Amino acid sequence: MTANRSAAALSGLARVMAHCGGSPMQAIQYINGAIASAPEDPEPYAILADLWKEQRAAVAGLLKGADSPGAILVHSYISFLENDMDDAAMAIGGVTGARPTVAWADAPWFSDARFLDAVSADALAEAVMRTMDFGHDLDTEDMRKRLRPWFRAIDVVCAREPLPEAMAKMAIFLRASGRTDASFALCDRADAVEPIMLTETVRAGTWRRLGDSDKAAAAFQRALVLDPANWSLYLDLADIRAGQGDFASAVQLVEQGLEHEPTEPTLRAAGAAYRTRITGSPDGLRELIALAPQLPNGSYRGLLIDLACGNAALPAELVAEARRLKSR
Repeated sequence: MTANRSAAALSGLARVMAHCGGSPMQAIQYINGAIASAPEDPEPYAILADLWKEQRAAVAGLLKGADSPGAILVHSYISFLENDMDDAAMAIGGVTGARPTVAWADAPWFSDARFLDAVSADALAEAVMRTMDFGHDLDTEDMRKRLRPWFRAIDVVCAREPLPEAMAKMAIFLRASGRTDASFALCDRADAVEPIMLTETVRAGTWRRLGDSDKAAAAFQRALVLDPANWSLYLDLADIRAGQGDFASAVQLVEQGLEHEPTEPTLRAAGAAYRTRITGSPDGLRELIALAPQLPNGSYRGLLIDLACGNAALPAELVAEARRLKSR
């Protein structure tokens, strides 16, 4: 059965359940199935609108506290019907993040002028961040095809409400979708309104994705000019210098970060790792071993351990102890 025929069959069943004394729950299940088969088909949305109008209390009761993708999908369209465009955007963003293999934003309402003229830039930014919550790869041709309505929404909303922080978040989404040129362009548009630290940080991350560490470092340096007390920017820049083999500069940058946040364990661990790489000091590696359990990011912990243990002068038993921490 083709997607359109499947959607038509499911819409028919949904209409029976909605209007002939059936179950609202079953009607919603069939509506969800129809939308998943053909998100661009207006029929299941029309059935849902009628169901909401005729059995509002029952539908609201079914949705209360429900957090399944199907319930959130229904919630997104009901929010649109109720003119809560911000909530509609964030809900469909969550559904897209959970199951991006379906082009949910092909829904007719998502491209409707009533939606695009009313949804706020902040809400759309939060919505696109939610599309990335589950870690799915968005950087494929098929995925970009499904995400086209999101790209259009970003253009429309940013032209109407150019808020730099929201635009920077949307630029992260564009980067994740493999549209790095569009991401840079949106950062430039944000800068034209007001330069902020987040925009430079996003730009730096995009250069890192493209493998240009010098341009990434330059962007992080500009971010530091805008927010000189931000310890994480010193760490980001230190990591780039370490990746370039300049461990002395990396240590200096970590020390600058520690002036602003002297007890931050990630900064301290990075400093210990980079000093150990330079000096081969067992004390530096012991400090890293002591701090490692406090690092929330396992891959970063492993990177620091590998860099520190790259000094051949370190005692073999101490290196073995450090490497065991990589698997914890």
